[in-house]
Amino acid sequence: MLAVLRDKLKPTRGFSHFGHLVLVALLPILAYILVRIDFVSLAIGLILLSKWRIFAVRPRYWMANIIANGVDIIVGIAFVLFISSTASQWWQLGWTALYTSWLIWLKPKSDVLSVSAQAMIGQLLGLAVLYLKFGDASLPGLVAGTWLIAYLSARHFLTSFEEPQAPLLAHCWAYFAAGLAFVLGHWLLFYGTIAQIILLLTVIGYGIVALYYLDAAQRLTDSIRRYMLGIMFVILVIVLVLSDWTGRTV
Repeated sequence: MLAVLRDKLKPTRGFSHFGHLVLVALLPILAYILVRIDFVSLAIGLILLSKWRIFAVRPRYWMANIIANGVDIIVGIAFVLFISSTASQWWQLGWTALYTSWLIWLKPKSDVLSVSAQAMIGQLLGLAVLYLKFGDASLPGLVAGTWLIAYLSARHFLTSFEEPQAPLLAHCWAYFAAGLAFVLGHWLLFYGTIAQIILLLTVIGYGIVALYYLDAAQRLTDSIRRYMLGIMFVILVIVLVLSDWTGRTV
């Protein structure tokens, strides 16, 4: 509900809309400049400062606003860290362009497919940054970070559906992700720069999202369910069987 109200308050036409787009486009540019001059912390601070409206209401709404803006915060911080993780200016400009596209094109959309894409991208980027940049952190830290990213992504996805059990379902997915992080965190296998847990949570999460969406749209049949579950099972088996459980990077 808060997300819908936020979208309605944004200007949608005229000079105000153009001015809003300019201000939004300035955020990734300023973040890029700060990273280039080695002020990564300030760039992250700028991302957080841009969400000041979270606290421009009564304190009892703060937590709801944080949850509603959680995916956008995750994506913003992830893009800043991706920009800072490479010395190539072209890669940095590429990440900046992607962040700009997120802010101007994808983030303002509120239809079911767009919100689902936002949630899936948020979880993927959040987990990628967590395990790529902080993979050597303590196991409790990785578990907590995985839980937070999975929970915020699931809550964001469920905002487009009239799901009465949204908090419960989001907690279930977050606890599953955290449990998987606790088990796999003892090995933490990588395929190049991709952690194994990211592949598993992406396959399982995207599969569940697709099944939930088709069911909500009354387009889910038994044959489609079996087909999708079969694909998920095959991918998971391939990932697990071909993994090097000695703990070495693949």
